[in-house]
Amino acid sequence: MRIGREQSMSVLFTAWGYGVTYLEFASVITSLIAVFLGALGARITWPWWLLSSALYAVFFYQVDLYASAILQFVFIAAAGWGWFGWKATGAEPRYMSNKERVLWLSALLLVWGLSAPALADIGAAATWPDAFLLVSSTVAQIVMVLQRNETWILWLVIDAFGTYHYANQGYWFTSVLYGVFTVIAGFGWYRWLALTPKAA
Repeated sequence: MRIGREQSMSVLFTAWGYGVTYLEFASVITSLIAVFLGALGARITWPWWLLSSALYAVFFYQVDLYASAILQFVFIAAAGWGWFGWKATGAEPRYMSNKERVLWLSALLLVWGLSAPALADIGAAATWPDAFLLVSSTVAQIVMVLQRNETWILWLVIDAFGTYHYANQGYWFTSVLYGVFTVIAGFGWYRWLALTPKAA
């Protein structure tokens, strides 16, 4: 996969023997901006999510990570929903009820178990881990649009796993991005807790 990938995409620079393409570099930069703005709870995060997701959709499709490519269309839809769903002043976060937590976690596990075999049938690479990223990131993004604090707990788990997954696939620059995302998720959790109204 590595040889075909570098032959088919223009390499911007090489680090530690890994060729970073223009497309992957642009995807990383726009994603960093989007996630950081989201951690701040700023509404302007959503146009950046749309742009970064469109770029990553192309990149992941080119390297046969179909679930990750599909996920970007979820992010694009969520960007529109988030833009119109959040107030101009930004996020107004709150906690889920215990019932909501159980429902979302159950949905995540069920859909993950169903989607991985389906991805294998169409020849996708790394189906179980890629399916996990697809399903869990979809849930986390919806929870973010709904302005629930639990989104950042999910993102901590997802981003730490994504760091490992993309490194294991040999996409080191994207792996480093997910490592940075893990740190930003911790900051986002702290920031959103500060924005959460205190109980009377």
